[in-house]
Amino acid sequence: MQVAIRKMGNSHGVLIPKPLLLEAGLSETAELTLNKGVIEIRPSKPHPRAGWAEDAHRLAAEPDEAPVWPEFANEADAELRW
Repeated sequence: MQVAIRKMGNSHGVLIPKPLLLEAGLSETAELTLNKGVIEIRPSKPHPRAGWAEDAHRLAAEPDEAPVWPEFANEADAELRW
């Protein structure tokens, strides 16, 4: 498929047809790289800790979720200052 390169402000851009965006899994953001003269556009990788805060709040709200670590205490743990 041949597309036109258009001037967009101080930059240039290419309009990508919606079916190609959907097939490639692209949405709001993407990774753009240059590899041996070829421009590659890939879906952005999610942040490794994405969703951790929400999961922590969800786990804390569950009533029967008690910490497991106190069962494995060491003798000198009472003397530790946090």
